[in-house]
Amino acid sequence: MFKSLFRSASRGARANVPETKAMTGSLIALSLSGRAQWGPRDYASLAREGVMQNAIVYRCVRLIAEGAASIPWLLYDGAAELESHPLLSLLTRPNGRQSGSELFERWYAYLQCAGNAYLQALTLDGSPRELHVLRPDRVKIVPGGKGWPVAYEYTVETRTTRIGADASGFMPMLHATLFHPLDDHYGLSPIEASARAVDIHNAGGGWTKSLLDNAARPSGALIYKGPEGSPGLSDEQFRRLKGELEDAYQGAKNAGRPMVLEGGLDWRAMSYTPADMDFTGLRSAAAREIALAFGVPPLLLGLPGDNTFSNYREANLALWRQTILPLVARTAQSLTRWLAPRFGESLRVGYDADAAEALALERESVWDRLNAAQFLTLNEKRAAAGYGPVAGGDIPPKG
Repeated sequence: MFKSLFRSASRGARANVPETKAMTGSLIALSLSGRAQWGPRDYASLAREGVMQNAIVYRCVRLIAEGAASIPWLLYDGAAELESHPLLSLLTRPNGRQSGSELFERWYAYLQCAGNAYLQALTLDGSPRELHVLRPDRVKIVPGGKGWPVAYEYTVETRTTRIGADASGFMPMLHATLFHPLDDHYGLSPIEASARAVDIHNAGGGWTKSLLDNAARPSGALIYKGPEGSPGLSDEQFRRLKGELEDAYQGAKNAGRPMVLEGGLDWRAMSYTPADMDFTGLRSAAAREIALAFGVPPLLLGLPGDNTFSNYREANLALWRQTILPLVARTAQSLTRWLAPRFGESLRVGYDADAAEALALERESVWDRLNAAQFLTLNEKRAAAGYGPVAGGDIPPKG
């Protein structure tokens, strides 16, 4: 009585999908919806689904990493700034393959992608000679008896290298993390925090592409028009029909595929159309949520409907003040704690925020206000602007 409507496929994917059958006369209502399927949360999957397949995530990572890596390092011995020093040379030219900006761009990018970043120092006679950024998914923390990290294991394919402290107690590995509320050792990346928004954004794009490819309708109801007095489909026929629908027509890859019906079946669309579901609005909301997790103003990503900032300049200034410069400051403090003592106890690593073009208008405004303050000495003005004193700069202003 009932002919096979579609080519049979594997039934394994149907195990967890709720099944509902309700019959009123000749109407068969099929409920094909199941629980939301979220992507995996391991680093490789987050990197592929996020950075490599999502333009919003990719642009956020690039904006932060490139901006932070463009800030030059400074070195101080006490209050005096040093123009040249072996440590400054190491930060500027960390190894034979990369410049300092290239190395730290990878450092900041890995921190955004994984929530963890690892910087290894290669030493000669106890003195650091090269710096290398390691891929975070290849590094594993080795905790000691009290739970604190005592070593690191770096694994490439089947080869594992243990990195531990040397005879002097120096640990040749700097590990930076972003805050994680439930992990003592590893950080939480913005991609993982916004993973559901990334899934929604990617799924919306895939669904739209499938509709464009197949040019069809969302699901609805199958109406069985059998002979008069027919009791309708049996349970076995219903299960078979439902399975064939799931295999051949459910999911984004099959969105909009045309149906060919036989055996007295008719199709009546009952679901919302893509316009009703407002896929564009859903994707824009997901994109703003992703940008929020990274600390990037949506205006800088070309997202519509965000009126938080009056113009692009203010949005760019907020990105630098609230996201990029705090990240650079944390890295400078970490380098001071980890690396500076190997070259001198009084050394301190700093950064030149004046090199950021995005802050130029803000600096000009500060300088104008300081120049107008006639009650300050020259050195007081220089100190307020972040510069050191000069000879004769403590003479009180006249009048």
